[in-house]
Amino acid sequence: MVLRNAAVAAAGQWVDPDDGVRYPGGEVHAWERGRNETVCGLSLYRSGLARFPHVPWSDVQPESGRHAEEVQEVCRRCRAALGVRRDDRGWTRSNPRLR
Repeated sequence: MVLRNAAVAAAGQWVDPDDGVRYPGGEVHAWERGRNETVCGLSLYRSGLARFPHVPWSDVQPESGRHAEEVQEVCRRCRAALGVRRDDRGWTRSNPRLR
């Protein structure tokens, strides 16, 4: 299942004082509109997650920084399910013989 337009479900929220719109905060998960669970399988109701259908998943990533001001943690399973960019590797290739 490939999701291109995933929205956000989050454990917390904050309200922007400039425009009065609420945005996600705390731990965030990817959520498909029309479903009662996150992409990683958590129940929205049982987990106490709030839905944010007006916030796309790409806007809560720390790299984008658009609505990620109060985001403390991004779900690793949701991030993997939606495809982390392939060029973001946590390691670098080196030639040990050149040392």
